[in-house]
Amino acid sequence: MARKDGSPGRLAQIRQTYQMTKQSDPRIGLILVGWFLLPIVVAAIICVLIGSWWLMLVGVSTGMLVAAIVLGRRAERAAYSQIEGQPGAAAAVLNSLGKGWFVTPAVAMTKNQDIVHRVIGRPGVILVGEGVGSRVTNALRNEQKREARFVPDVDFHEYVMGREEGQVPIGNLVKTIRKLPKTLSPGQVTEVRKRLEALTNQPLPMPKGPVPKSTRAMRPPRR
Repeated sequence: MARKDGSPGRLAQIRQTYQMTKQSDPRIGLILVGWFLLPIVVAAIICVLIGSWWLMLVGVSTGMLVAAIVLGRRAERAAYSQIEGQPGAAAAVLNSLGKGWFVTPAVAMTKNQDIVHRVIGRPGVILVGEGVGSRVTNALRNEQKREARFVPDVDFHEYVMGREEGQVPIGNLVKTIRKLPKTLSPGQVTEVRKRLEALTNQPLPMPKGPVPKSTRAMRPPRR
């Protein structure tokens, strides 16, 4: 049943998620049934041993919770597999980082369609490339040099999304970025964002205002 704002209700969302997941994970139905029944079977055994059946309610609710968690994880994996290899897949994944992260897709692109995306957050500036071998590596290096002139002493992190050695698989990209150490305060993130947006929109002139001279100036004081 749809909500008043036109968005699908909870049951409709679960059904859509299940159908989407089943396209790349045909056994999802059996898997969910198994995880749903496992806590119920355990609860039933305990109930027989203690001679009381109130634990069955716990078993049913636990089974529903476990099945929902499994469906969510399988659905995320299925979504990644469906977009993996398509141009711009990294940008789609990076947009799930959420609040406090600022994603700018395709800040650089080569003639061979190698793409570099930019993320700004408390760890600094994260550049994510998708493409082939040394081409995308060179594109990342060139973009890092270009942006570092506008935000000196800010930490840069570069990753290539892919399955080759030294690359980050699409399913681990968000997790890898979130684990980076925080080196900027929220206010400094805003300042870095303004400077790099000026670079993106107007690549020639340098942004106005003083440029920090040291790493200490761009990092929050220790407590």
